[in-house]
Amino acid sequence: MATLLLALHVLIVIGFTLRILLRDDLSPQARLAWFIILAVLPYVGSFIYFLFGEIDLGNRANRRHKEVFDQIRSKASHLMGAPEETERLIDPLYLTAFRYAGSINGFHPVAGSRADLMTDAAATNAQLIADIDAAQSHVHVLYYIWLDDRTGTDVAQALMRAARRGVTCRAMADGLGSRGLIKSPLWQEMEDAGVRLAVALPMDKPLRTMLTSRIDLRNHRKITVIDGRITYCGSRNSADPEFLVKARYAPWVDIMLRFEGAIVAQNELLFLSDWMQATGDNLDRFTLASYPIEGGFAAQVMGDGPTERRGATPQLFSALIGCARKDLMLSTPYFVPDATVLEALCSAAHRGVAVTLIFPKVNDSWFVAAASRSYYRRLLSAGCEIHEFKGGLLHAKTLTVDGKVALVGSSNLDLRSFDLNYENNILLQDEDVTRAVRERQQHYVAGSDPVTLDQVSAWPRHRRIWNNVIATIGPVL
Repeated sequence: MATLLLALHVLIVIGFTLRILLRDDLSPQARLAWFIILAVLPYVGSFIYFLFGEIDLGNRANRRHKEVFDQIRSKASHLMGAPEETERLIDPLYLTAFRYAGSINGFHPVAGSRADLMTDAAATNAQLIADIDAAQSHVHVLYYIWLDDRTGTDVAQALMRAARRGVTCRAMADGLGSRGLIKSPLWQEMEDAGVRLAVALPMDKPLRTMLTSRIDLRNHRKITVIDGRITYCGSRNSADPEFLVKARYAPWVDIMLRFEGAIVAQNELLFLSDWMQATGDNLDRFTLASYPIEGGFAAQVMGDGPTERRGATPQLFSALIGCARKDLMLSTPYFVPDATVLEALCSAAHRGVAVTLIFPKVNDSWFVAAASRSYYRRLLSAGCEIHEFKGGLLHAKTLTVDGKVALVGSSNLDLRSFDLNYENNILLQDEDVTRAVRERQQHYVAGSDPVTLDQVSAWPRHRRIWNNVIATIGPVL
């Protein structure tokens, strides 16, 4: 029996090792992490690799994604912007980043947008409900987490009111992040009121999902579009800041911008790409239009996900960081960068850019917190500033560059956002909006504790070892 188990052990390790070595899409760090797991836990590790080792929604999903974007490019290319317009609209210092963003899924900068930074969660909710109540044509919403709490119920009731007065309402929620709502009476009430519903990456057949794909490939987007004239973009789910499912980390501190103008059509197309994937609808069923604002700024949508090319998000962040000349400020709740982003941040600081990084002091993910802190010494030594926010879980995902360019949306700086999640962001060039976002970032800094190199150097050895161990297997987390 012992000989048989040993032979089985060897066969399992060799088999999965060959599979990992045959994959061209893995980084050397990810390969090493998997080798360590397979060597230490051959049976359990093999099962984990079977469930989570490969990023693929399956041939059917990949084929449908291509069909959807082929439709969008052929029938709505006039709304996606033109590559040749980028040079006219964007400052030459930042052209490379905007061009790169346009290469991801074909959305290029368009002129004629404006934006307002929402004051807080209460103001966001009040304005959103007012906008839905004023809708005349259609409302489209998509949330990763949609709870049946006060905020989530307010949004659902506003959609039901709109649907009853003849507004076409389409609502999507992620099958895992919003599983409670999808099974609740409120979801059924919405359907009964005439709201058209869809589930992104449904969980109704979990065994089939585990056998054919990965159960943790999720739609992390947060998109709201009203009448093709208003859209919201930022980090906020449809949930109270008290976030009762993880109340001990509350409040969730989010950022949201309300956009009008040409950028709305691009965000609507991104929503429709998910809707068409989930429902099988074709683009011909939708009326699409753009409403640019005279004198508005240039902006573009960036959507990423497991059916797009690998590495797009970290490469975009790296391009933006590389454009910085004076200062760069970044906030994210989950910081587990790949080598591309880490080196870009250190390089920016070394060449004299004032790099400020803002993370939560207490994170709802213990392994992300440990992995994040494994990078502190490297970043601080390069000259970056690190601040840990104390007033709740800082969930805002923001990047500002030189007071001129801003990126807001759903993407974190971790491997889930880089590889596993569908994400949505808006990249814009405008000094007024960037100034507003930067002032919000400064507000986060004011509510944070600075982290110094001396403090990190004084951490106990066991803590440093633990952080580095978690970071070592970070590529498979």
